[in-house]
Amino acid sequence: MLELYQAEDCPHCEKVRDKLLELGISYVNHNPRTARGNVKNQQTLEEMERIGGEDQIPFLVDHQRGVEQYESDDIIEYLEEHYS
Repeated sequence: MLELYQAEDCPHCEKVRDKLLELGISYVNHNPRTARGNVKNQQTLEEMERIGGEDQIPFLVDHQRGVEQYESDDIIEYLEEHYS
């Protein structure tokens, strides 16, 4: 299962969502905060920080492969390598 911690108003997150859609990958979407940092869901934000150690989006968690990935370009490269 893939989980994406992201913000709807973040252009970097949009790139990752577009790639997930292009590749036809199912994922769970979490919106802990806005791109400007306004918290939308404190529990989800704390979960993201606990898992990854940072308040940074986008953040991808691939439970099947045990991978946690920041940075949109790195996430896209990872998705292309393992899911295309």
